[in-house]
Amino acid sequence: MKYQIIAPEKIKETIQLPASKSISNRALIIHALTGGSLLPENLSDCDDTEVIIRAMRDMPETIDIKAAGTAMRFMTAYLAVTPGTHILTGTDRMQQRPIGILVDALRFLGADIRYTGNAGYPPLLITGKPLEGSMIEVPGNISSQYISALMMIGPVLGKGLELRLTGDIISKPYIELTMCTMRDFGASVDWTSHNTITVEPKPYQPRPYFIENDWSSASYWYEIAMLVLDNESEIQLTGLTDGSKQGDSMGRYLFNLLGIKTYFAERQLGVPTTVRLKRFSHPLNRLDYDFKTQPDLTQTFVVTCAMLNIPFHFKGLSTLKIKETDRIVALKTEMRKLGYVLHDINGEELVWDGERCESEVCPVIETYQDHRMALAFAPAAFLYPGMRINDPEVVTKSYPDFWNHLRQAGFTIIEEP
Repeated sequence: MKYQIIAPEKIKETIQLPASKSISNRALIIHALTGGSLLPENLSDCDDTEVIIRAMRDMPETIDIKAAGTAMRFMTAYLAVTPGTHILTGTDRMQQRPIGILVDALRFLGADIRYTGNAGYPPLLITGKPLEGSMIEVPGNISSQYISALMMIGPVLGKGLELRLTGDIISKPYIELTMCTMRDFGASVDWTSHNTITVEPKPYQPRPYFIENDWSSASYWYEIAMLVLDNESEIQLTGLTDGSKQGDSMGRYLFNLLGIKTYFAERQLGVPTTVRLKRFSHPLNRLDYDFKTQPDLTQTFVVTCAMLNIPFHFKGLSTLKIKETDRIVALKTEMRKLGYVLHDINGEELVWDGERCESEVCPVIETYQDHRMALAFAPAAFLYPGMRINDPEVVTKSYPDFWNHLRQAGFTIIEEP
């Protein structure tokens, strides 16, 4: 199935954003470790969160987390300290995504984890048991989800956890988000040096918990606000927090450079409110940025900058190769269909210097089982009327109502076989 997308000439709409997937998934793991019965409020209804909810509720012998990378990493650590034996598996692509660094770290702590297929990759056979904990070292330039998975089980380890991160630390905002969520549930966790996180053996405490809405999802509406043709268009987004610990909240500052002002209905830190997006003229003629702390925003800004004819040089993209697809390759391939020639440097940087090629007459964007390909490319319909998105249902991984929200905002979406 594919969607043909026709963008409206102007937009004046309020969009109810989904809850944060990142916070939901962390809060669910921590909630389970508290032993409490009261689920967090405003949980995300995306696929990645649903697979964790089902796994926690049913605890079957074989847990299939499908394409949810966060669930694979978090559940691996959770199951290692939870009584019972389970096989943890996922899609074919998930079984190609490495997990050896996390498994090695958990085994060092005494976990009973075995590979049932290729060493270093899911599926995993995990027999949970109490672990004592200790000091361990892991590379800081790996996926922050490995680090967060280890951090979250720290309070239930007999001696707590001292986690030393070697080398360059990437995606640090996601580590900070984990730390803040842990503290919200009573954990004692902090940076005790520039590269060391110490988690005390102090049990979590059950408590009511409300989850704010998702800044990652907001980025696509900033992109839409940037590309809509009518200068008087206005978009409002609900449930966002000023001073949010979500790393992708940095997107609003980057979009400010491109020409989108963010107006908060209330400016009380930590309180979710509605924001209004308004476009103004932008003098920026180039964007250079290191995305190592917000890698999931890369696709949004690649498409946005190219559509605005703004050359860019984006660094810090090393983790994009192990996402739902190799996003470096996917971006280069799909942007060429729209007439933009991107170059990469060692698979860790993306550059567009204004080089163009002939675009396809009726471009069809492949999504590669990657939700962010569909989400980031859909707004390009403002410049490519009638462009198509293949396998559009991939958005359910993080933003199930995305297409309905586009229709609400005036987009015409035609389903094709």
